[in-house]
Amino acid sequence: MVQYKKMIQYKLIDHTADFGIQVTAENKKTLFVNAALAMFDLIADTDKNRETQTLFLDISGDDWPDLMVNWLREMLYLWNGEEKLITAVTIENLTGYEIKACVLWYPFDPDKDKIKNEIKAVTYHQIAVTQRSHDWNSRIIFDI
Repeated sequence: MVQYKKMIQYKLIDHTADFGIQVTAENKKTLFVNAALAMFDLIADTDKNRETQTLFLDISGDDWPDLMVNWLREMLYLWNGEEKLITAVTIENLTGYEIKACVLWYPFDPDKDKIKNEIKAVTYHQIAVTQRSHDWNSRIIFDI
């Protein structure tokens, strides 16, 4: 089980009219956690001290890049479709190309929460999920 609430490290990629991020982690589970938290860091200043609720997710894909896109699209739907801000992610199981996860979220409050960027979509453009000798790396482009 991998759970992170700390500030996540990611690098913005220079990309015309879109946002791109480069995420690195010591293993696959942490890579998927970091990618989700990085996306929400771009979206809003989340309050880690707010009372949260729990949501369980089961996401699958055809390969690692497809799983990353599907994973982040589901996370983005929680924001765009349901106005849920994610503060923590726990990957309970990552088997094959399927993630079983638990996310902590709280409802968006326009009086308390500051929105930083609007992300419209997670794209397949230049998507990459790769294992290197000492870590895992992913490149993700968001439509803004």
